[in-house]
Amino acid sequence: MTAVGGERYMRMALRLAAKARGQTDPNPMVGAVVVRAGRIVGRGYHRKAGQPHAEVFALADAGAAARGATLYVSLEPCAHAGRTPPCTEAIQKAGIRQVVAAMIDPNPITRGRGLRWLKARGIRTAVGILEPEARALNQAFITRMRAGRPFVTVKVAQSLDGKIATSSGQSRWITGPAARQWVHRLRSESDAILVGVETVLKDDPRLTVRSGRRRSRSTPVKVILDSSLRTPPAARLFASASPVWIATTPAASAQRERLLQRAGAEVLRLPVRAGRVDIRALLKELERREISRLLIEGGGEVIASALQAKVVDRVIWMVAPKIIGGRDSVPVVGGKGAFSLKDAIQLENFSVRRLDSDLLITGDVRFPNGN
Repeated sequence: MTAVGGERYMRMALRLAAKARGQTDPNPMVGAVVVRAGRIVGRGYHRKAGQPHAEVFALADAGAAARGATLYVSLEPCAHAGRTPPCTEAIQKAGIRQVVAAMIDPNPITRGRGLRWLKARGIRTAVGILEPEARALNQAFITRMRAGRPFVTVKVAQSLDGKIATSSGQSRWITGPAARQWVHRLRSESDAILVGVETVLKDDPRLTVRSGRRRSRSTPVKVILDSSLRTPPAARLFASASPVWIATTPAASAQRERLLQRAGAEVLRLPVRAGRVDIRALLKELERREISRLLIEGGGEVIASALQAKVVDRVIWMVAPKIIGGRDSVPVVGGKGAFSLKDAIQLENFSVRRLDSDLLITGDVRFPNGN
């Protein structure tokens, strides 16, 4: 098969995989295409954790035509039994002649094992076609496997002069309806939303999803960073059915914990750094709970803590054509900030687009001296 033909089939596998965006966590998105004599005879993608993998759907779609065919798959087939049986055995049983994977599975349990297993049984293998595209599709899964934490996105809605609230604390609404609708789509593709207790006290947000894709979780988990358990038990975030996890310190009040538990919260007591919840410890706990995509929505001190800990992977910056001004207005990012320009955080692979009257800036984060 020529490289051009291989790219065509792999691109189709990637498109199939993307159909399940936001629905497969904690598993990766995977698509597969079965090709025989230059003709596509089977297609499939992984729909949800616990359901069959992409290869199984594609092989079932191909039926007897899979014998002697080539399987194009966006991620190396698994060789271990997890929620489902190994895909490698299904591939061998179907009589596939060759397997072409876009990338090696980053999961240390199976990394490289699937292709080695197939090769040892006489099935030809190849890897690397459209690998950058495959990696971009599963950034969250790769981050969990390699860094042991969720993929972290920071979302900000600010004025042109970098404010997220006026001196009186008013913040609704800096950006327009199109930007807010876009945020709900972003939430719908996240496993959890993180805000600080100051945001809860000032804005009383619901942190719900009112539009977007259907997800494997009903709604994202709400995570509150609250070192002293000041979250009000009557806060609106308790009104919906989605879980509420409050991250606090070992020294927080046991009485306040009981009140919040009665309201429906689960309280997570975590290690302390500089008098506050250690955000790295929180991310480790979220990964243990199979959170792959974390969206941080504020406030400024929480965003500053995440940036200082170098755990932010991507930023979504919404800029409204408004000037708030004032020394006492609330800035986007708190903390100490960079001492010199060489210490500033850079954006890579960034894009800029319009959302009606607002600007949307999206980019990957590059920290000085590496991540």
